[in-house]
Amino acid sequence: MSNQPTKITVAATVNAPVEKVWKYFTTPEMVMQWNNASPDWHTPKAENDLRIGGQFVYTMAAKDGSFSFDFGGIYDDVQENQLIAYTMGDGRQVSIVFTDINGTETQVEETFDAETQNPVEMQQMGWQAILDNFKAYTEAN
Repeated sequence: MSNQPTKITVAATVNAPVEKVWKYFTTPEMVMQWNNASPDWHTPKAENDLRIGGQFVYTMAAKDGSFSFDFGGIYDDVQENQLIAYTMGDGRQVSIVFTDINGTETQVEETFDAETQNPVEMQQMGWQAILDNFKAYTEAN
């Protein structure tokens, strides 16, 4: 039996150049527009210090005000237009790889350590929904 956490990967191909995808993924004002898994949630506050050792905090909240939480972490690696790696507050690791495809599309692949409170499928669906929302927002703007 391994004590290694289960790794979950979600991905999307965004119809936009990598520079735009990177900007939309990391700019707090833009994060607030796309960072939700369903229409009844939003991100009313986002802070991002995008550098190794820097941290980010995104407040995710139900639009009806019934629930909110801070999602955040500390950056372990930042390579502009290529890679973001961070450690969440609970010690779980996340890496996001940005791959330029012919200068017109960008593959975004997020791999994260699963937490133990919720089923893996539910976590994958939630993270994929947020990434799909990011793709839709980036392509439309």
